[in-house]
Amino acid sequence: MTNIQRYHTQDLGTLVDKIMKNSVGMDDYFNQFFNFDSTTNYPPYNLVQINNVDSRLEIALAGFSKDEVKVYTEYGRIVVEGKKEKTEEESEYLHRGLAQRSFQRAWALSEDITVKDVNFADGLLTIKLGKIVPEHHARKDFL
Repeated sequence: MTNIQRYHTQDLGTLVDKIMKNSVGMDDYFNQFFNFDSTTNYPPYNLVQINNVDSRLEIALAGFSKDEVKVYTEYGRIVVEGKKEKTEEESEYLHRGLAQRSFQRAWALSEDITVKDVNFADGLLTIKLGKIVPEHHARKDFL
């Protein structure tokens, strides 16, 4: 008979250690899950669910030009990078409210999500995402 042990919130670290020590081939998954950087909130973004299949990621990039922004997918993630070049003429700011720093932000994509379109206009980066629906699960109208 197996001995079932109950874990509480204070024992969460012990539970995670036991799971990681007793799993093979799950290192990438655990690293992706447990080593995310939740302290950054720049740049601000919206994630909009359009319907069951389509969604849209909107990222506010005020002050960036299209040449300074790079979007790509890699290892099951969509990555957005912004590289802000230093301008040689520095103005004297009375208040500097627009962030002009370089950044890299990534979101995990499940295996059935694909990037349909990327558009950058008026300081807003819009990434359209879609779910891949297998033919046998797709809706079929008969009448």
